[in-house]
Amino acid sequence: MRTTIAIAVVLMLVVAGCSQAPGTGTTDMDANTTDATTDRQDVVIKPDDPESDVLGWEDGLWYNETIDVTPEDGLNETELNQTVSRSMARVERIRELEFEDRVSVEIVTRDEFRDEQSNSTTSDDSRLFDNAKYESLFMIDESTDSIAVQNNNSGASVGGYYDPTNKEIVVVSENTSTPQLDEITLSQELFHALQDQKFNFSSFNQSTRELHNAKDGIIEGDGNYVDYLYSQRCEDEWNGDCLTPETPSSESSSSGLANIGPYLLNFQPYSDGPAFVRNIKNEGGWEAVNEVYENSPESTEQTIHPEKYGTDSPAEFGVENRASDGWERLTFEDRPNYGSVGEAGMMAMFMYPYYDSEGQTQIVPARNFFNRAAGTSQLSKIDPLNYNSTYSTGWDGDKLAVYTNDDAETNETGYVWKSVWDSEQDASEFAEGYREVLTYNGAKKLDGYENTLRISDGGFADAFYVQQQGDTVVVVNAPSVSELSNVRQGAAPEA
Repeated sequence: MRTTIAIAVVLMLVVAGCSQAPGTGTTDMDANTTDATTDRQDVVIKPDDPESDVLGWEDGLWYNETIDVTPEDGLNETELNQTVSRSMARVERIRELEFEDRVSVEIVTRDEFRDEQSNSTTSDDSRLFDNAKYESLFMIDESTDSIAVQNNNSGASVGGYYDPTNKEIVVVSENTSTPQLDEITLSQELFHALQDQKFNFSSFNQSTRELHNAKDGIIEGDGNYVDYLYSQRCEDEWNGDCLTPETPSSESSSSGLANIGPYLLNFQPYSDGPAFVRNIKNEGGWEAVNEVYENSPESTEQTIHPEKYGTDSPAEFGVENRASDGWERLTFEDRPNYGSVGEAGMMAMFMYPYYDSEGQTQIVPARNFFNRAAGTSQLSKIDPLNYNSTYSTGWDGDKLAVYTNDDAETNETGYVWKSVWDSEQDASEFAEGYREVLTYNGAKKLDGYENTLRISDGGFADAFYVQQQGDTVVVVNAPSVSELSNVRQGAAPEA
């Protein structure tokens, strides 16, 4: 079994709405194509080989050189090596960085990749914690295995990945009889290998989903912007001389998601990241982008609102353990004892009812979520989704503590979700939006208790206490109203 997929191409699947929402196609957000028009004067058939390694030349092949391959029947070893070498040269040419080492590339079928995902293992405590995290976002209920849902999502939505532990690339092919290589996917995974060689992925702290998405703002943002430029050159400067399967991966996999909620949460850096990187590149060139790796985004807030990058660090705070009567906080030796989903996760929570209700419920109006290219109904290729909303803007930090008791094996966990905001108004707006999510899921206010609601049936049937004090909001969850004060002392006081 392979190690955890760290750096993956995520295909954009059904992001424009429920099954048939308008504007599922994509196009460029603006007319900024200057990056893709710099090579035309250099197109030649076969330049002389350099005396030493240079940008745009790898293993005897130039970035614009034609190679003799027949991709229709699959690539033999020689053809694969040539394709990889030329793609490495092309990545170098675009990104102005030189590869230090060659990376092995393997092509697997979608079915083989799905099998790998389904065979992954997770500890019981990690599974309980992850289940509670997605339960708190009202995406995956407590009767469903959230890890299995995410593995199914990955099996459908990942087009390829770079494994930094084993220094290898795997590209997923939709063609089962003669697996074929998608050069655009290959280019991004090659760039991830190049990033690792130059900037060392192991130096990034990605121990929570929020930190993972924050760091991916530069990792995947840079990768997907290079991917975008590579695709443009395939169409123009390289005269269509790129390997692209007849059936695009995004079309063949678009119906395979098990649950779009985790996908929306994970997709944020793939949407905001390329625009974040493009803006930095336009202002200071690739050198300015390289410098971001030394001062990577601290939060998804900093890529959703680029003006906050480098100026607005998340607040430092903790979640006090006030549990009693058999409830214990779930702790870990190798990761933080809390989860965090950030502004991106909160926005995904507010958008999820739109998909779950097939467009009937819009806590955040769909028109505000989808970035259309000027004058068209199509989504932008760069920054297609807008993770900014009134309910989630002003985030300054969030931490989710998960609590267990003797019933934890049946997923009857409790949690305390504490969030801090830039202002009392921001906190109030989040609390208002969160109550709308509760209402969508059937929650009713309970007479006789302060700020206490209950969902009486369904997968999210639980009791909730929602308290705002100044710039802080605390949500307490328990299987019953009587247990709320045991998960957190003082919750659900009598009115």
